[in-house]
Amino acid sequence: MNQSFDYDIIVIGAGHAGCEAALAAARMGFRTAIFTMSLDSIGQMSCNPAIGGLAKSHLVKEIDALGGEMAKITDLAGIQFKILNKSKGPAVWATRVQADRALYRRHMRRALEVQAGLDIKQERIEEILIARGNVRGIKTNPVPGHESIPAHAGEEKRLYQAKAVIVATGTFLNGLIHIGLENFPAGRIGEPSSIHLSKSLNGLGLKIGRLKTGTPPRLDAKSIDFSVMQIQEGDVPPPPMSLFTEKITNPQLPCYMTYTNAHTHQTILDNLEHSPLYSGVIKGIGPRYCPSIEDKVVRFKEKIRHQIFLEPEGLDSDEYYANGISTSLPRDVQIKMVQSIKGLEGAKINKYGYAIEYDFVYPPQLKPTLETKIIEGLFLAGQINGTSGYEEAAAQGLVAGINASLKLKNKGPFVLGRHEAYIGVLIDDLVTKGTQEPYRMFTSRAEYRLLLRQDNADLRLLEKGHELGLINEQQHASFLNKKAAIASELKRIKSTRVKPHVINPILNKLGGSPVKEDTSLDQLLKRPEVRYVNIAEAAPSGNSISQDVIDQVEIQTKYTGYIRRQAEHAEKFRKVEEKIIPEGFVYKGINGLSREIVEKLEEVRPLNLGQAGRIPGVTPAAISLLMIAVAKGQRHSEEK
Repeated sequence: MNQSFDYDIIVIGAGHAGCEAALAAARMGFRTAIFTMSLDSIGQMSCNPAIGGLAKSHLVKEIDALGGEMAKITDLAGIQFKILNKSKGPAVWATRVQADRALYRRHMRRALEVQAGLDIKQERIEEILIARGNVRGIKTNPVPGHESIPAHAGEEKRLYQAKAVIVATGTFLNGLIHIGLENFPAGRIGEPSSIHLSKSLNGLGLKIGRLKTGTPPRLDAKSIDFSVMQIQEGDVPPPPMSLFTEKITNPQLPCYMTYTNAHTHQTILDNLEHSPLYSGVIKGIGPRYCPSIEDKVVRFKEKIRHQIFLEPEGLDSDEYYANGISTSLPRDVQIKMVQSIKGLEGAKINKYGYAIEYDFVYPPQLKPTLETKIIEGLFLAGQINGTSGYEEAAAQGLVAGINASLKLKNKGPFVLGRHEAYIGVLIDDLVTKGTQEPYRMFTSRAEYRLLLRQDNADLRLLEKGHELGLINEQQHASFLNKKAAIASELKRIKSTRVKPHVINPILNKLGGSPVKEDTSLDQLLKRPEVRYVNIAEAAPSGNSISQDVIDQVEIQTKYTGYIRRQAEHAEKFRKVEEKIIPEGFVYKGINGLSREIVEKLEEVRPLNLGQAGRIPGVTPAAISLLMIAVAKGQRHSEEK
């Protein structure tokens, strides 16, 4: 008798990972349900009200190019847009957007509600159901106060069958909030943690660890003296995050900057015994690159002050997020600390800062598709895999949703290489190297960052999004027109030469040395002082060219040598990555491989020699032996 399924794919959690996973699965044609403990928390920005920033905007724009939702919702909710690092090279340019929390939630919930094939359910997940090593669905407990009630009077639990389950629970797994030495179970302030689900995952044989993150106090705007702070305006006009946004229409708000001082630091040092971080109450490891203010003061004693950015929570909100003073100190100490800061002497705290400990699953237990190695059809995405940040979570959610869908279609996996995308770097780092602390994306993690710029995410990935069915025909046609326009203009500036008497007056104004003979436009554009607008003045195109095409022409021309060299390195890397290690390959018995290296290889089960070489502790000598063994195995297979 055939088993019937309520859904093809079930997604647990409606945060940034869960929303992307559910939308991708539904858009790829599968009956999908997303489960949350609170409909009001769909797309909640639990920490800072911002999307993007250094390296993170690369992830967001890659999600966008593949057909994900985050960038579009960011543009609908954005109240300040800024390009960072403009004075540096394009590899490290980044877009950062302050968002209105309420608008972000509203627009993301709406995106889920109007998506065909997607149901939203407010129920608490008790257990993941497994049969013979395959996921079969979930057991739930309806959350009181919602229309989703048991089918029969007195029935408390519900069973939902599914062919694939994606777990995207954020900080809710066995979450424990700390304020001073007080602690209580919660997944977010005011929301219950998920204890039964954590036990269920542990019971499946997954190795679980403990991490910690934190958040700063939220302040009442009416009690802040902004006049003594440095104002931080956004860019005009606001640069959209999404490829598909034509114009930002929300009113734009400034941020403000102030600093801690010696009095602030002394207040913190005098109260460390009341900090759960320093009294031994918190066991989980916190983010090294986004430490609490307690950590900053203790670890960087030589610094006399630390920056604080006051960020608006929304257009209709009177709250400001005090970015830079994440803390879990007691409430009375938080008041003293905040009021010691310039401009905050009379500040009122609407919501106190807190730390949260939560369970995560060690990510080397996952395939690069984000499917667990021990349970067929069970995928994990987001903070459950040890990451920190909305953008990292959303990227994983999209990849998990795509791969769950491809699995049900009996198609090959969707795995991005390190040379193709920051998403590829993120997932490869997680499943190959693992993490002992909340993982955050940085440009320095990407070996080929000049190729993986935020400005060319569509040129790298949009075609893949179209092949997956996540980019529609209109979007694809627009992209093809853009590619053609870039190629045409690059060809024009190579073939067009200008005479000295035309270009030298322009070069003179720019402080550049004159030319003595006819010179091509692309040679002129390679000069550091020359911009596209200057060569267009000397020899206009004759066609209307959009700004994004101009940007690509300028970047590709100015950095052509560097880009070519990095592309050559990436091609060599790709060839190593193509040296596949067969599934089920036996490492035991390879002469020269130590027991420790064999254990590491068996734990990760790398897909290819490149991934094997990135496993911590696996030496180049071991890779040479492995290469020989794999080649020998292939010869034996061919002979058979």
